Amino acid sequence: MAMTANSHCIQLSDGRRMPLIGLGTYADPKKTPKGTCYKAVKLAIEIGYRHIDGALLYYNEHEVGQAIRESVAEGKVKREDIYYCGKLWNTFQSPELVRPALEKTLKDLQLDYVDLYIIELPMAFKPGNTLYPKDENGKYIYHKTDLCATWEALEACVDAGLTRSIGVSNFNRRQLELIMNKPGLKYKPVSNQVECHPYFTQPKLLEYCREKNIVIVGYSPLGTSREYWVNLKIPPLLEDPLLTSIAKKYDKTTAQVALRFNIQRRVVVIPKSFNPDRMKENFQVFDFSLSDEEMKAIEGLNKNIRYVELLMWKDHPEYPFNEEF
Repeated sequence: MAMTANSHCIQLSDGRRMPLIGLGTYADPKKTPKGTCYKAVKLAIEIGYRHIDGALLYYNEHEVGQAIRESVAEGKVKREDIYYCGKLWNTFQSPELVRPALEKTLKDLQLDYVDLYIIELPMAFKPGNTLYPKDENGKYIYHKTDLCATWEALEACVDAGLTRSIGVSNFNRRQLELIMNKPGLKYKPVSNQVECHPYFTQPKLLEYCREKNIVIVGYSPLGTSREYWVNLKIPPLLEDPLLTSIAKKYDKTTAQVALRFNIQRRVVVIPKSFNPDRMKENFQVFDFSLSDEEMKAIEGLNKNIRYVELLMWKDHPEYPFNEEF
């Protein structure tokens, strides 16, 4: 079936469907004026976005929820038209904390359920009210990670009707297999959200996840903003000469070409932008398609290097990026 602005979903292993393009809502709360995320989500729904990616850690789920609820109340969409993904943060991985964390997200959103709830990282931190717990020397305080126990608590959240589907983020193959091979597995992870773009195409993880019917959701599909914690050794993706030349051919932007590349590979993309023009532009990827030769050429850009390395947690026993994939 051809992808269109109105119909561009991918089937999940549990029978539900996820739109191939969504809006990322990550924002630094210190730099983002109040109400910015609310306005962006409201506009995104008007543009045609139906997939919103959020997290408790972004400190803006109350704004996302307000935008969704108002759009429903105004008759622009039904609740079931919107696909919302929330995330379980590292300090809530102890099984008894999983449901309360999801309930907090639902309270902030003021919604009855989320469509997808995922483990944000396979690394547990010390439980408590501090999201980034550190000792007196400024070293992060970790907690014993039991991904199978955390997963069982997520399965209970599905049974309780708090989330429709469950998945993971930043998991490598070994960590996925821990869950997939868990005795008594009730619900498989439907998705794995990882960094994915033309400079980091994830060929091996993508192939493995396809075999296991796990959808890859690509974050940073346009590279990343040049934040201090990002790997700045990689040049900005959107200045790449090949992407620029293909964009010129189709009268598109390099961002649109990068997004189109991933959605043609059936990789879900969640570009983050609160800029109205860019949000509109990022959604205009259904009126052109890349040829097989162009897809191969873009695949050839893969540098196998991450923008998002999370090196501050490299000493965590479950740091996921030490393994090839």
